[in-house]
Amino acid sequence: MTRRPTVSRGKRRSAARLAAVQALYQLDIAGGGAEAVVGEFNRYRLGGEQDDVRLVEAEPALFGELVLGATGNRNEIDAALTRALDDGWNLSRLDLLARAILRAGAFEILKRPDIDPPLTISEYVDVAKSFFERREPSLINGILDRLARDARPGDMRDDRRGQQR
Repeated sequence: MTRRPTVSRGKRRSAARLAAVQALYQLDIAGGGAEAVVGEFNRYRLGGEQDDVRLVEAEPALFGELVLGATGNRNEIDAALTRALDDGWNLSRLDLLARAILRAGAFEILKRPDIDPPLTISEYVDVAKSFFERREPSLINGILDRLARDARPGDMRDDRRGQQR
């Protein structure tokens, strides 16, 4: 029996975020219930193999919380994201995958006060970079940054002065 190498908690949490974005995207495309998709991912995708490549084991608790939380709080999340968008933009103009990334990130910023917003933003920008090559990662960074500065200003640094705002 081959033993799997130990994967850090941070990598498992990053894998959970990526999987949550994929699950949210799947829900937008195919519909269905969030609980069923969480179950499917837990059984077949989190830490399994895909195309003969061993996937990093994701943290199932965070994954489930992100998917169920983002879908269960979708109206609140979409309203907060809409406020964070530049004038003249609305959420429906964004690519479905970009929306999935933003919804997962927004859920984490709005509902997980134990996770620092700069970490959350960085994680979801990295997720965006795994799917997009152009301007989307910067767009996601800007939207999540504005959302975090509005929702949790005490947790955000003012990079110009290196101090908390």
